[in-house]
Amino acid sequence: MPEAVFFSYMELIMSTDTTPELTPEQLADIERKFDPETAFRQTGKTLGFMISLILVLMSVYHFYASGFGLVRELVHRGIHLSFVLGLVFLLFGARKNSDTLSPKAWYRLDGIPLIDIIFAFLAVTAAMYLPLLPASALAQRVGNPSQFDVFMGSALLILTLEAARRSVGPTLPIIGLIFIGFAYFGPIMPGALKHGGSSWLGIVNHLYMTNQGIYGIAIGVMAQYVFLFILFGVLATRIGLGQLFIDMAMVIAGRYSGGPAKVAIFSSAFMGTISGSSIANTVTTGALTIPAMKRVGYPAHFAGAVEATSSTGGQITPPILGAAAFIMVEYLEIPLRDVLAAALFPALLHYFGIFIMVHLEAKKLGLRGLRSEELPRLGIVLKDHWLSLIPLLILVYMILSGKTPDFAAVYGIIACVVVGFLNPNHRLSLKDLWDSLAAGAKNTLAVGAAAATVGIVVGVVTLTGVGFRLGYVVVQTATDIGTLLSSLPLLGYFSVAQWALFTSLILIAISCIIMGAGIPTTATYIILVAVAAPALAVLNVEPIVAHFFVFYYGVLADITPPVALAAYAAAGIAGSNPFKTGNTAFRLGIAKALVPFVFVYSPALLLIADGFTWWLFTVTLIGAMLGIASLGVAFSGYFISSLQKWQRWWVAIVSFFFIAPGLATMAIGLVLMLPILFMQIKEFKIKTNNFIE
Repeated sequence: MPEAVFFSYMELIMSTDTTPELTPEQLADIERKFDPETAFRQTGKTLGFMISLILVLMSVYHFYASGFGLVRELVHRGIHLSFVLGLVFLLFGARKNSDTLSPKAWYRLDGIPLIDIIFAFLAVTAAMYLPLLPASALAQRVGNPSQFDVFMGSALLILTLEAARRSVGPTLPIIGLIFIGFAYFGPIMPGALKHGGSSWLGIVNHLYMTNQGIYGIAIGVMAQYVFLFILFGVLATRIGLGQLFIDMAMVIAGRYSGGPAKVAIFSSAFMGTISGSSIANTVTTGALTIPAMKRVGYPAHFAGAVEATSSTGGQITPPILGAAAFIMVEYLEIPLRDVLAAALFPALLHYFGIFIMVHLEAKKLGLRGLRSEELPRLGIVLKDHWLSLIPLLILVYMILSGKTPDFAAVYGIIACVVVGFLNPNHRLSLKDLWDSLAAGAKNTLAVGAAAATVGIVVGVVTLTGVGFRLGYVVVQTATDIGTLLSSLPLLGYFSVAQWALFTSLILIAISCIIMGAGIPTTATYIILVAVAAPALAVLNVEPIVAHFFVFYYGVLADITPPVALAAYAAAGIAGSNPFKTGNTAFRLGIAKALVPFVFVYSPALLLIADGFTWWLFTVTLIGAMLGIASLGVAFSGYFISSLQKWQRWWVAIVSFFFIAPGLATMAIGLVLMLPILFMQIKEFKIKTNNFIE
């Protein structure tokens, strides 16, 4: 969070707030509580400095290797993995609050248990053992590992799962263990999941000795691209880009009805361009926007939900996309700019949906915007912070011009450092640079451990072919349901194939939300691509459409109860009921739940899909906007004036005619919406006349 608290927000909060303002320490506690990725342990000064030095060296190494060095792929991945696992055992305790117990006991060194130091050394050794083998020796041992190879591989598998448990939580390592068990006990699996099975030696050989497991695409993308973009985000925030985003959001939206909520939407959308974490975004901008929303009259749970839903949008906002964009580049083998182009309009539709509901809620409650004296001046904002925009502009320009992501990130980082040293308002000292390099590396540890664990899952999928087996099960189940539905009156208008596709999408969407509960976005996406995307491939869904479909529903887990971590973090700031906040956040994010269905049926929304035309894109976009706006009216119960219950249901049903791509369905929707519109205008005139009289 920026050190300088914005005067306009503080004036608004302090003038009417009766609840105590949260301190930076309390905000950090909330982030640690709901985001295990930030639950770092406290260490003594000596060991703390050594860890800080290792973190800085990690940043310097990745910057050099990606920008100017020439490191063999396996060696680069091994070095990255050794940094990640070693530091996880030094910085994350074995369990919550474990480091508060006997911090000076004989079995601790500067606050870190000796066993964790041993684990750190063993993890580094196991991670570097394979990459340091001569290429000729490694080629001879793949498929026939020695006993020592199996020992080192087993150690790395176990330590990787434990590192993920400490830094991410138990969900992901449990999934990893289930997949390993599936590979081992294949002969006793039921039905279509049954396979020949694999010995422990075979599992270790595939997951450790080849590039299909721990050293696979997931950890490779983390080492090559994601690390640099996370470091760029930390440096960009430090030189004032985050403050510029929030100030600009206030200038753009603060003056309108329910202004603070609209500021939350714009600021979170801006922050999403440089932040890959829903929870970090929620805490950073929510510390300012949530109290302000409460002060102008929004209920606490609604204020928290607005911030959580807006911040979760950062995961689908170019250019970072929660780091999933870089995985898509590797899987789909297309330029990054194409992935970012495909992500642009679905992300805008997400924020459009939130904006509509926030605006209608403000009108229904009669809420005011911020007064002119509470808003920053545009000229002053640009004068003070325009320099901080330069690194982001350089980054985006290089990506759009076709440069590789790592090349663009390297020069974006250089621009951050140069601007930081030159900018008088956010001067970057050498200590600030040191701290930023350390913080950037620290922020990559959890996602790195998650990526290594996901490598285990993906390795089992390639070893057993379970992805296509699950795809077959999903498609067969959906076809059976489609056969039943097509035989019913009215529903028989649609064919079995149409019902099968629709039912498959629903089943896969539900599976994605469940799988994404409590798992980092990038890890969720990789698992879902390996497990769920094959089912869409069977249904002839275009690859980029399938990838975006599973990605969107994986992200939706952050605001879907019962494990809506972003919403729960916002509830901690708002002082609201977490479950109620989560339910409201899901309602506000309904556009994110509907948009994937839109681009499956009309891929033109993604701009680069096969058969794209501007006519199809325009029709799809307008229909989606009308449908999302109609759903906002239905959920809010307000348009020009309040709606009756039956009117809300009518509008909700009609909204699906807009969302279904095509001029015919859009025309039907408009005709069906006219009676409600006439009733609203009539009721508004009656209320206006009564008010005048």
